[in-house]
Amino acid sequence: MIDFFTLEGQPWPRRLWDVGSLLALQELLEASTWAQHRVLSAAAVDWQRHELLKAIGPDVGLGDKELRAELTSLLKRPLPDPSPAHRRLRVVVDHARGGYLSRWAAAISLPEQRPRPERLARTVAAHLLDLGYDAGYLAAWIGRLARRGAGAEEVLHEAVALDATEPQVFTVLAMLDGAPEQQQARKHEGWVSGREVVDWLARRGHPTSGIRATGGFLYRVTARDPFSAAAQVRELVERLVARSSFIRGNKDGIKPASQLWVDQHPAPISLVTPARGADVLSLVREGYLYQVNGERTLIDDALELAAPVNRGAPAPAVAGAWAAIESLLSHPDDPVEDERSGKAVAADRLATILACSWPRAELTALAHRHRPETPDALATRLGACQTNRERASAVAQALAAGEGLQLVNRFRRDADIAAEHRMRRVVAAPRAELATTAAIFRIAMRRLYRTRNIVLHGGSTQGVAVKAALRISAPLVGAGLDRLTYAALVEGIAPLDLAAMAEVGLKLVGGETGVTVTDLLEPRR
Repeated sequence: MIDFFTLEGQPWPRRLWDVGSLLALQELLEASTWAQHRVLSAAAVDWQRHELLKAIGPDVGLGDKELRAELTSLLKRPLPDPSPAHRRLRVVVDHARGGYLSRWAAAISLPEQRPRPERLARTVAAHLLDLGYDAGYLAAWIGRLARRGAGAEEVLHEAVALDATEPQVFTVLAMLDGAPEQQQARKHEGWVSGREVVDWLARRGHPTSGIRATGGFLYRVTARDPFSAAAQVRELVERLVARSSFIRGNKDGIKPASQLWVDQHPAPISLVTPARGADVLSLVREGYLYQVNGERTLIDDALELAAPVNRGAPAPAVAGAWAAIESLLSHPDDPVEDERSGKAVAADRLATILACSWPRAELTALAHRHRPETPDALATRLGACQTNRERASAVAQALAAGEGLQLVNRFRRDADIAAEHRMRRVVAAPRAELATTAAIFRIAMRRLYRTRNIVLHGGSTQGVAVKAALRISAPLVGAGLDRLTYAALVEGIAPLDLAAMAEVGLKLVGGETGVTVTDLLEPRR
């Protein structure tokens, strides 16, 4: 759970890749409504419904008798809006929401229902984030539990308490260093002058030395925690700045201060939107960061399109990220399939590339963490390796042979142990495990595509899963672009050819051709 709540600097293989079941059900209800307005196709909504039916199967939080039976019955047929089935599903979701985590807490005491630790961690983490808790707030919460050695029962008890806690009203100060048209600002009920800003901060014990505010706004927002409240106000300030960019000449737009202050919270919170984790590391590692000339490539266009995904507002971030994927991984000659409505084939292709990249990334990280006090056979083999591919292959062979890893990283050792358990499952049953992983990535990428259609064709940025879609997909988009960039610039492999290699690799891995989990995207020599 610490991995899933740690966003800054967290590698993409160790992030949370999906939303919780309740938000997924809300997504389906929303998608059915957009299908009625022809923003989404009926085929896309049917695919979403079928995948959700499979995903909720092991979710004990959705009940095991009447509630689950009703939910399963509804998901087995179309849910157009309006319809009796659509209305009934809304009611069922409301029933499922109450006591969701409590049912999980009860399940871990029953041997026949006890989930694997990672399944439990992903379920609880996704549910709390879907409720609207800020990841930073949850990271501090789970960190406190970890330091006192809390077990699964205590973690779930605390999570149930968070679930039951009602949102509260927070007062947030957004200070402005520059405010044109102040006569209009003064008419706003939340406006405070520069002197009032300083007084407000001083009364709450914040340092005021050096503060020269033009003025500011006191916003009252309803949120789950102070960081979520600050995030809401950050969006309001971004909207103000966007409006001021249309002032004639745009010489004196609104200039917000670099921090926000939440009443009753001891420290200011940065106004800067945290990066969403879309990292294309190969640009630096392979020396291509400054290699720009007059000739533009598909990769150049894709990176430019996707640039807003890290810190941009939701609408351009979603639109740009998807445009980059579609530009690289779709083709006019793609066959038209009902199940792959529109350009969904591009989402599926990126999912296969990600699934093929995942084992190598995790195994390489484990190779660098294996540091026994007395060098063992694996350490000796790793010492002789020249490339990350060789290191990953050495670790995969050791895990397949049942050898243990001596993971030395006192800050992230638990995360490495969890990664080792994942990779043991992958090397033991590569085709099945990677197929499951590819399915998860496919859902995440199609969620991004669906969100993009709602934003661009429906003209709405208020979808129930817009923020979740970006939180989940941004690191995956970055990882996919990283692999596509490396393939194109270093290996000379076109994006669609790399996708074909990934699709074939997932079919052949662990079979007669000798394809292993560490060479799924390697050209066959």
